[in-house]
Amino acid sequence: MNRVYVCSCFGITEQQVRDHAGKGACTPRQIASACKAGTDCGGCVRRIQALLGRGACPRREPADQGESGVLSAEIPGLPAMQPQAA
Repeated sequence: MNRVYVCSCFGITEQQVRDHAGKGACTPRQIASACKAGTDCGGCVRRIQALLGRGACPRREPADQGESGVLSAEIPGLPAMQPQAA
């Protein structure tokens, strides 16, 4: 099996980045949290970004939109936004 290393500091391969992305780590910061790639010298961060931008993450469903076109998803810890009268 041919291994292409992305992060030589921690020995992380392209396939490992794709595997973590498949489990929901879809940003370089989330990849770093999952496997430490990008947290030492930082030389692999652009390569990780490129991998994530090429379909490594599962496709997300479009967010639901309310009548006003504002995203209806709530963020934990933040108060829900109320529509303003026009």
